Amino acid sequence: MNSVVDQPQELSPHLQTRHSGHRVPRSGMAIFVFLGVVQSIIFFAHWVVYQTWTSFRGAADFGGVTDLRIALALLSMSFVTASVLSRSYSNFLVNSFYKVASVWMGLLNFLVVASVVCWLLAAGAAIAGSSGIMPQVLLVMFGLAGGATVYGVINARMIRIRKIQVRLENLPKNWRGRIAALVSDIHVGPVNAVGFMRRVVSRIAAAQPEIVFIAGDFYDGTKVDAMALASPWENLSTPLGTYFVTGNHEEFSDPKPFLDAISGAGIRVLSNEKINVDGMQIAGINDRDLADPGNLRMLLQSLELNRDQPSVLLAHTPGRVPIAEQEGISLQLSGHTHGGQVFPFTWFTERIFRQFTYGLTQFGSMNVFTSYGVGTWGPPLRVGTHPEIVLIEFVGS
Repeated sequence: MNSVVDQPQELSPHLQTRHSGHRVPRSGMAIFVFLGVVQSIIFFAHWVVYQTWTSFRGAADFGGVTDLRIALALLSMSFVTASVLSRSYSNFLVNSFYKVASVWMGLLNFLVVASVVCWLLAAGAAIAGSSGIMPQVLLVMFGLAGGATVYGVINARMIRIRKIQVRLENLPKNWRGRIAALVSDIHVGPVNAVGFMRRVVSRIAAAQPEIVFIAGDFYDGTKVDAMALASPWENLSTPLGTYFVTGNHEEFSDPKPFLDAISGAGIRVLSNEKINVDGMQIAGINDRDLADPGNLRMLLQSLELNRDQPSVLLAHTPGRVPIAEQEGISLQLSGHTHGGQVFPFTWFTERIFRQFTYGLTQFGSMNVFTSYGVGTWGPPLRVGTHPEIVLIEFVGS
C-alpha cells in the first residue's frame, strides 16, 4: 500500500448508472398526503388535551371555552406551518417560529401523556366512588408535563462522550488501540445552528481521535446556508481523516448542495463506495439504497470486500443487518433512531428496531453499533435518551 488512504473501489458500470443520480424529490401529492396525516394526528392530540382540561377543570382559566379553542387551534397548526416555511426560508423570524413550535410539540407530547394518566385515574376514582380530587390531579399532571419539557430541553443540549471497545477479527496491529469518533444525527438547521456545530467539533477535537465517522443526518433538511454550517469542520484535523455517509434528511430533496458543503469542509463523502485506510476497509452506502435488499446486496458485492481484512460500514439506518453480515462486514455504524429521543416514543422505537435501537450488538460475526445521535429532530428535547459522541477503541480478537 503506497498511502494510508487508497483510492475508492469503483462500482460496476451497471451500478454506476443505477445509483449515481440524486434522489428524485417526492411528488407534490405524496407530500400533501403526508402533511395531511401529520396534521390530523396533531389535531387529535390537541383535542385530547382540550377534552381533558375542560372535563376536569373547565375553561375559565383561559377566558372561556372559545378562547381556549382558538388558542389550541392555532397551536395545532404551528409545527406543520413552521416546517413548510423552513423548507423555503431561512431567517430570524422563520427560525424563531420553528423553535417555538418545536418546543410546543414537545410539551404537547407530555400533555397527552398526562391526559391519558388523568383519564385512567378518573376511571379508578369512579370505581372507588370518589372523583373530587381530579382538578388537583390534573394540575399536578400538567405541571409534571411542563417540568419534563424543561428537563428535556436542557438535557438535549448536554452532549455526553461515550466510550466503547469493539473487537474485530484480523485487526492489523497498527489499528489496535486506535480511537475512532462516531457522530450522527447532528440535524443542523433552524434549532441546532452553527454554534451547536462548533460545540460538536470542539468536543471531538478534544478527544483527539485518529479517525472520525459521521453516520448521516448532518443537516436537518431545511433551507440553510450549508457552507456556513459545515465550516467548523475545516478546523478539525485527524491523522486518518473524516468520513460521511448520507442520512434520510440529506435526501429529502437534491442532496448535492449539502454534499458539496460537506466535501468543501474537508470531509470525505462515501457514496456507495469503499476505501482502504491503513489496512481497514471503510464503506459507505447512501441511505436511499439501504431499503431495497436486492440493491443493497448488489452494492456490497460490487465493493469486493476482502474478508481477510476488517471492514467498517457506515449505514445511517440500522436495517438490513443480515445482508451486511452475510457480505462480510465486520462492524456497522448507524444512527437514525435517536433511541426514540423522547418518551414514550422511546418505547415505540424499540418495538421497531429491537436490539439495534441503541448500543453495541453482536449479530453473527458482525458488530453493530447504533448511536442516539448528538442532535434532535422536531421537538428539541431528550427524555429517556441523551445526545452523544461515541469514542470507539479497536481491539483485536
